[in-house]
Amino acid sequence: MLGGTFDPPHWGHLWLAELARVQLKLDQVLFLPVGEPVHKIGQQITAVSHRLQMVSLAIRNKPNFVLDTTDCDRPPPHSTVTLLPLLCQAHANAKFWLLIGGDSLQDLPTWNQPEQLIAQCRLGVLLRPGVEIDWAYLETAVPGSKTAVDTLIGPTLSISATAIRNWVRQGHEPNYLVPTAVSDYIQRNQLYREKTANP
Repeated sequence: MLGGTFDPPHWGHLWLAELARVQLKLDQVLFLPVGEPVHKIGQQITAVSHRLQMVSLAIRNKPNFVLDTTDCDRPPPHSTVTLLPLLCQAHANAKFWLLIGGDSLQDLPTWNQPEQLIAQCRLGVLLRPGVEIDWAYLETAVPGSKTAVDTLIGPTLSISATAIRNWVRQGHEPNYLVPTAVSDYIQRNQLYREKTANP
């Protein structure tokens, strides 16, 4: 499971998905765009229809990457711990990993019901250079979290969707930051330009 706003999906998302697919021997990686991110309430977010289309374009021709709209299709509030039972119903007998970066792992104690989350799935974590995890604190705050983590080994891409949006807002093209089909879509639909980020 690779969840996120995907506003827009970029090469960092695809790299994390591929690294996890290979190292964790996953049959599929589900790309799960969040309908209404609880941590971004009050922020301007691109319409979900655009975000779904961009993810679809980003993963096309990649048979192990699948767009899953379960989170977008359900009413808010949206959290991973309440999403997992729905995915378990849809994918009977599947074993799940939640794919995240080290910064998200650090924030695990602030998530909604983190103990219940790690009881339902494992965490596939790609640690960025310079990100130090306080495992003692994490284990105290969320018992069992350390043994629920599978660390992914590989280079990291320092790309953020926020930086891409700002770059486009300044009048630049997002080439080489996102897949070509996504870049074309952003430009064709004038996304992230001033006053047109959420048509």
